[in-house]
Amino acid sequence: MKLQELIKNIKIKKILNEKDIDITGISYNSKTVKQGEIFVCLKGEHSDGHEFAKMAVENGAVALYCEKELDIDVPQVIVESTRHQIADLAAAFYNYPSKKIKLIGVTGTNGKTTVTHLIQRIVEDAQHKCALIGTLGYKLSGKDTYHDAKHTTPQAPELQKTLEMICEQNIDYVAMEVSSHALEQNRVGGCDFDGAVFTNLTQDHLDYHITMNNYFEAKALLFKGLKKGGYAVINNDDEYAQRFKDIVPEGVEIYTYGIKNDADVKAEDIDFSIHGAKFKINAKKAAAVHKDVNLQMNGMFSVYNALAALTAGIAMGFDIDVCIKALEETKSVDGRFEIVSKKPLVIVDYAHTPDGLENVLKAARELTPKDANLVCMFGCGGDRDATKRPKMGKIADENADIVVVTSDNPRSEDPQLIISDILAGIKTVNTQKVFVEPDRRTAISMLKNIAKENDVVVLAGKGHEDYQILKDKTIHFDDREEARKVFC
Repeated sequence: MKLQELIKNIKIKKILNEKDIDITGISYNSKTVKQGEIFVCLKGEHSDGHEFAKMAVENGAVALYCEKELDIDVPQVIVESTRHQIADLAAAFYNYPSKKIKLIGVTGTNGKTTVTHLIQRIVEDAQHKCALIGTLGYKLSGKDTYHDAKHTTPQAPELQKTLEMICEQNIDYVAMEVSSHALEQNRVGGCDFDGAVFTNLTQDHLDYHITMNNYFEAKALLFKGLKKGGYAVINNDDEYAQRFKDIVPEGVEIYTYGIKNDADVKAEDIDFSIHGAKFKINAKKAAAVHKDVNLQMNGMFSVYNALAALTAGIAMGFDIDVCIKALEETKSVDGRFEIVSKKPLVIVDYAHTPDGLENVLKAARELTPKDANLVCMFGCGGDRDATKRPKMGKIADENADIVVVTSDNPRSEDPQLIISDILAGIKTVNTQKVFVEPDRRTAISMLKNIAKENDVVVLAGKGHEDYQILKDKTIHFDDREEARKVFC
């Protein structure tokens, strides 16, 4: 693509050394930039891409996308913010692929991964092709293989390239997890969303957003950007529901779901067993009253996730019976309330927020016999919001009979200090209830002697992750593998 064609719809401040050269790609890594690409000088927390522009040109970059004039003799497109405008560049280079597909964005603190998977299943059962983009990577329609992703929502060039590839596969729907970071950093800029789904908003990422209001404003960007004729699916039981409804643009239809409050799609008569959750659906907008649903997934949070996906299916115009059948035939997503042992019942879950941990423990309590213990093992990530650590300690203490505090991904922090933060929220001093073991593998091994055959054990925090990030290295580590070694 010619440079002038690439930037014709981008708001720029000025162009230096202007030449209408061919651009073969977009890069923001000076070490991996390829011949003919335009190099984007991104400013990060710890580095500034402008400092690596010269190296990028030496390695093959033929133009720069930057925020200031540089003493380098190549075309320089100067914009206000490269971080917020890289998405404009990427969307233009890949010819705005999201305009050619029906794109559904799912945002919220918890449930994004499960809801996108359920939406994908609903769309495919309705005889359409649907791809998925999110925490586990991206997955094409009809495929079981995930392609790895570094972020819940990829950086703009990778995201637009993926969307273009999806278009080339003649896939007409995409369900995408949209994180608050991606929205605030405009990684999804240039994306044309047909619909948006809000799951919930509870404390997470406050190390980045600082306040819950900032966190809300980041999530709200997805809904503010919906196009006329689109739809917004909102959890009417969440305390932020009304604020989300208030910012939905005119011409976008709102669909609500819930359990406690009145909603367009409501679950009633909910019952849990080891086999899953059962409930009845009352769907006003689908003219369906008291439809039975039998999920293979468990816990109240799974009911909410199913309601979110079902409501999205109704918003997309699919038959409610097709949607319900798709939900009933879906097993749990990897690392989401995943059962890896029956005696004791060992559950692995990604819960890494106060709300997420409380939801999982309440769901596990429903499955715990009256004469048995609910055992919770968890840790908290390093270099992340430290204020949630004592809150999670308090939740574990109040909701589990036995608590094992260990490491998650400590990163650059001392695991013992993270554990001390967690213990500050635990009031119990009984040494037979609270155990501490910084080594996660050893902690899981300890559970063999702590949990009896009819107990329920929750391993929380890492879920699908098959690695652990330590101070000086990243090692292979999978809670599910370790639990199977101990209990199976």
